[in-house]
This record gives sequence, structure tokens and C-alpha cells, in this order.
Amino acid sequence: MSDEWRKDRIGSALRGENPAVLRKLGAGFAVIGDVQFLPGYSVLLVDDPSVERLSELSKGKRLTFLSDMDKLGEAVEHACRRLDPAFRRVNLEILGNTDPFLHAHVWPRFEWEPADLVGRPVWLYPRERWHDKQYALGPQHDAVREAITDELDRLTP
Repeated sequence: MSDEWRKDRIGSALRGENPAVLRKLGAGFAVIGDVQFLPGYSVLLVDDPSVERLSELSKGKRLTFLSDMDKLGEAVEHACRRLDPAFRRVNLEILGNTDPFLHAHVWPRFEWEPADLVGRPVWLYPRERWHDKQYALGPQHDAVREAITDELDRLTP
């Protein structure tokens, strides 16, 4: 499959062409992250590509987006706890420094992480981790992907 969808993550999700999508939620798309050096890393993409900031959403849609972020965080937490006894916690972040659209990062954290990084922001991991092919999303991540999707289904009425 072509990587063209990466150039328009939200548009490709809206068209049903983004293979990283786990589920459509109320105000966005739950997707599994491109890199999985912390297995279960996921992202919530807003469902309108023109929205750059949380403050650009109406109050109701803003609350729905935040609720979706909470739901994805809980799904990642339950899935990762079930799959790895060394699971510690989930970190949730809305940053907006690089991509020009609203999105939230959901990072699972584990006891097996290097001691100098386990208590620090994930962005301090060495750059090579982010680009190493062994951590690229692939079939080896099907179990964590399925576990998160199952949890999202369980949490969504």
C-alpha cells in the first residue's frame, strides 16, 4: 500500500483510506501511531482538517474531542495493562508544534523503559528510535492494535 495517506491523514481517514484508523469517535479518529517503540502509542485526529487548535472547536465539539481523548487513553491503558505486566501509565498530550491540525498523543509508559527516560517526556527519546524500521508500525503490532480496538468498542456505547 502506498504511503500517500500520510500526506493527508485526516482526509484519508474521512475517505476510509487511512490504514492506521482504529475507530471513528465522536469528534475524531483514533489511530495507532506510525512508530511503536512504546507499544500502543496512539493518536486522536480531529475529524476536520481545517481545525488547528482546540479553541477553534465549538464548546460542544471541544468537549467531545476531549472525551474522545479520554476514551482513547483509557482504551490504551486497559489494552497495554492486559498485554504487558510492566505497563506503568498513559501520558496524554495536545501539542500542536509540528502538524497543522488538532491531534492528541496517547503514550503508554512501561517499567522496562531506560532508567534515564522512563520518568521524562517521550520526546527526549533519541531521534533514531523514531525512525528505526524495527519500531515502524507493521503486522507485528496487530495484537496491540486489536486490543486497543476491542477496548474502544467496549467503551463506546
